[in-house]
Amino acid sequence: MSLIALALFAQLAAPTRTLPVLSFPERGLDDSAAYLGYQTRLFRDARGNTVQIYLDARADRVVHLWADAEDESLGFTARSEGGRAANLQWNGDGARISATGRTRTVEHDLIAYNPRIDIGWFLLGSMRVERDLQYAGKQKSAFAEAPFKLPELDRMLAAFGSLSDAERRSQLAMLHAPSVDALRARLRPTVASSREGTTEVVRVSQPALDGLDTLVMELRTDPQRVAVIVQGDSVALRAKSGADVPFTVRITTSGKALTPLTRAEIFTPEFLAFVNRSRATGGATDASSAFALRGRRLERQVRGLELLVSHEKLMAGLPTYATYFGRDMLMTALMMRPVWRDEMNEFVIASVLRKLSPEGHVSHEEAMGGQAVREAASEYASLVDAWVRAGRPAAPDTLLSSARRVLRDVRRTRENYHMIDAEYQFPIIVARWLSDNRVSAARKRAFLLDKSDGGENRLTRLTREIALVARATAPYAANPLASNLISFAPRDSGRWASQSWRDSNVGYAGGRYAMDVNVVWAPHALESVGIILDALRALKLPVDASAGAPLGRYVREPQTISKAVETWRSASHHFEVSLTAAEVRQKVAARLAAMTDADRAYWTGALSRSHADTSGLTFLAIALDGSGRPIPVANSDVATRLFLGDNEGAHRTPDASARAAVLRDVRLFARQYPVGLLVDGVGPVVANDAYASPAVWRDFDRDRYHSPRVVWGRENNLFLIGVMNRMADAGAGSASYVSELRRAATDVLKNVESSGFHSELWSYEVRNGKVVPIRYGSGSDVQLWSTTDLVVQFQRARAGM
Repeated sequence: MSLIALALFAQLAAPTRTLPVLSFPERGLDDSAAYLGYQTRLFRDARGNTVQIYLDARADRVVHLWADAEDESLGFTARSEGGRAANLQWNGDGARISATGRTRTVEHDLIAYNPRIDIGWFLLGSMRVERDLQYAGKQKSAFAEAPFKLPELDRMLAAFGSLSDAERRSQLAMLHAPSVDALRARLRPTVASSREGTTEVVRVSQPALDGLDTLVMELRTDPQRVAVIVQGDSVALRAKSGADVPFTVRITTSGKALTPLTRAEIFTPEFLAFVNRSRATGGATDASSAFALRGRRLERQVRGLELLVSHEKLMAGLPTYATYFGRDMLMTALMMRPVWRDEMNEFVIASVLRKLSPEGHVSHEEAMGGQAVREAASEYASLVDAWVRAGRPAAPDTLLSSARRVLRDVRRTRENYHMIDAEYQFPIIVARWLSDNRVSAARKRAFLLDKSDGGENRLTRLTREIALVARATAPYAANPLASNLISFAPRDSGRWASQSWRDSNVGYAGGRYAMDVNVVWAPHALESVGIILDALRALKLPVDASAGAPLGRYVREPQTISKAVETWRSASHHFEVSLTAAEVRQKVAARLAAMTDADRAYWTGALSRSHADTSGLTFLAIALDGSGRPIPVANSDVATRLFLGDNEGAHRTPDASARAAVLRDVRLFARQYPVGLLVDGVGPVVANDAYASPAVWRDFDRDRYHSPRVVWGRENNLFLIGVMNRMADAGAGSASYVSELRRAATDVLKNVESSGFHSELWSYEVRNGKVVPIRYGSGSDVQLWSTTDLVVQFQRARAGM
């Protein structure tokens, strides 16, 4: 769509004023100081799609996320005198939205409390690219260094130079470009000013690589109050009088929209009644009371989940991960079962099966819109490079034909299969759905035999996935050595890729065999394969026994899978670390000695108050190294084990050994840091590296995403739901056991609530001798699996906690 058409549509569509669906920080719920100059508002556009706008003073950045089918973003950097971040604030309490045909527009008002500001580093495209810009810190560079270049696109442009003139013209035509120069021009935004009546308009436009869509951002000012100077790729706004610069930001897209779901389509009537009662109770009391705050927080989380859910997908989080993530969706579905409608579980299962690889791998993440184009450019360049190395064979040539296919479908949504944990999570959600007596046998059969997602039915795809799980778990089931556990893939660096949820470079402390994959997910996945096979037999749905060993054997000899599950349930012994009290004191003292003076002083005092180092400690290591030795990082991954429950598949009261394992894991969570995981006023951190080597300490100091400096909302929710589940299945004669579980859950819950955060993750700082919770810089404001706090509150009310 042309820029003229976009502008015309924007003018024709009558705007409607709308208020934010959510705002962070919110008065009464959040500590604004903990957000460190960050503020955000989330709206719905005229088609119901989520639009998030954030002002980040620390990053010098204003970003507009359009969480639609393209995962679009429009951002800029604003600076005042001396290159300092401009003092930008909202100038009004809402936004204005409109839509005509494919075009959607949102506009809002800002004010800079500076007499002059400069705006640059315009970046319009994929939110993934915006994320990379900020990770690289480029938005803080001089405006003259713009635009932000993507090496994948530069490689593509260079690859065109390897083609003959005729072939180049043919391939460029697939991108609707007359020349390489015309294509290159699409890689940077254009900035131009004009006058529309009494409004000065700076229009920043960015076409898609194929020229079929365009993102537009306008900065609109009153020329009576503000002088505008366009300087190449940047803009200067100067107050003509006074000491502030008000302006309007208007964003426009012609990208594809999503179709949102309502809360009535997501949640059970029982849960919605609970939310309504909580809101009514809160409204009847003082606005600052615990009941009122709980009611407001519940409503905020319900709204947050609604912003992430559409008929097309469940998005992982806003603003950074507004795309499909298999792991996040599956974890959320498992945790949300008590409050979600049955249809949501079927939606999740269908989504996974639709994106399954030919080998049966579960998609970790989709790349769409600008990110899909970026990955296509890389693939195209690699194919052309390979064609050149092969001596430029004449057509028809497989490499060149493949390169043409990439260009013809340059926007195709691409799937990323490099994570492994979702492959073991998926059978669990399927098994629980198939075992649900509330869903009729006829409905289950119809769902599994459905072919609406392609030529093969869902049962065929499901068989492929559980066959993969059966193959991956077979070596250890046959010979339970550490070397037969499920391994991460090797990296070129000689280390191991982090292929489960702790997916930062140092998330598993360099380990090869992750505890969560091998101790938690693999045994439950294999048990779930058995449940699935039993359910399919009951439904009279055939499973191809020739699907490959060992699944074929499990089909023919159902009793063999039980033995394999029992073998896998013993895998925890490879990871167990036991320390005496003296060893705990020695290792914690060494870790404190390596901290900064302020941190060391605080944690030394905390230790003297808590006496947490007066007894020994046993925990499951975060991973095994390449030789099968435990890497002794205490960690929160046992929360998932508590949530799933070692005996849940058998529906029996836990025996003494199972209770001992539960108490071991619960005590780690509730024990004070720096011995255990619990930080007063913050919550349980996801790792404690005190028992590991100094090299691990340094890695976590450099990369804090999964370190002792962060608390993750999902881990808290898994722990709390898990402990409440273990209390419920404790059976008779368990008073002291249940009492200890209740105390631990209450203590963790109290400290999490004291932090003021219920988001994806948060951190803390030691200031003036105190620990202060703070927002983690790249954390999501609304995160799919963090909304599972709704289940915590629902079950908490039921348990009377």
